[in-house]
Amino acid sequence: MAVAAVTSLPLAVNVDSASPHESQLLDETLAGSFLDELPARLIGDKAYDSDPLDQRLQRDYGIELIAPNRENRRRTQDGRKLRRYQKRWRVERLFAWLQWFRRLVTRYEYHVENFLGMVRLGCLKIMLRYL
Repeated sequence: MAVAAVTSLPLAVNVDSASPHESQLLDETLAGSFLDELPARLIGDKAYDSDPLDQRLQRDYGIELIAPNRENRRRTQDGRKLRRYQKRWRVERLFAWLQWFRRLVTRYEYHVENFLGMVRLGCLKIMLRYL
């Protein structure tokens, strides 16, 4: 899981198993941020649309969550905020940049700590290249 800036540079990354839902890993990802201050808004997909997650992010971190509504829920966000969802391609571009590194595409590391180190190394190389 990764959090990207407006310029698609990584702000925070986290590696975990595939079984927990991404919304449960959000606290760990924000705790492993590369910067001292957190972003004001997070843009997520439909899986992040939940009232408890919205309230927890606002209460604990002061972060506004922007996610489109699922089909079976009432509308909780207006169209103005959801226009920012169109900028979600920026985090997808970060994942495409991380796919340039062969060690991340094919996971050679058996241990999670080693793989997380390689992901952070890839993020560092991206940040040095584009800053």
